[in-house]
Amino acid sequence: MLRGYVLKLGDNISTDHIQPGRYSYLRSNLPELAKHVLEDVDPTFISRVRKGDFVVAGRNFGLGSSREHAPLIIKLAGVSAVLAKSAARIFFRNAINVGLPVLICDTDRISDGDELEVDLAAGTIVDLTNGAHLTFGKIPEVMLNILNEGGLVPYIKKYGDFIITSSG
Repeated sequence: MLRGYVLKLGDNISTDHIQPGRYSYLRSNLPELAKHVLEDVDPTFISRVRKGDFVVAGRNFGLGSSREHAPLIIKLAGVSAVLAKSAARIFFRNAINVGLPVLICDTDRISDGDELEVDLAAGTIVDLTNGAHLTFGKIPEVMLNILNEGGLVPYIKKYGDFIITSSG
């Protein structure tokens, strides 16, 4: 179960918005790079985000070039999950690999500052501020296992390179 507050963004948030190119020289210093996450979209983002919060966006989140650090610095900033109407496929997969859930759902009923409770296994979102109940597509078991271990590398270190499911 995840619980936190919403930092709401719009449509078409690209990996360039998430990780501004002018800070590419910080790729070897991810904590410092994370201090600049999403600053071109919301200059107050890093000062407002708290551990466990949610990025909530519209359509096409993470479009653009495959900046592998983009989902990682969102996670390092303290975000527990991204909720969006749609997400770029490569961003989605990179996010799972670093242990950041990307949940595809209708985000219209969620407002900036709302408090959410998200159950990854059940596929449910409760907006504790306005009472809305939302759902997202079931996350495949293998992806849940990867997320629960904190990403693909910790998963492989623990289980090897085979897939663990409830059936063995």
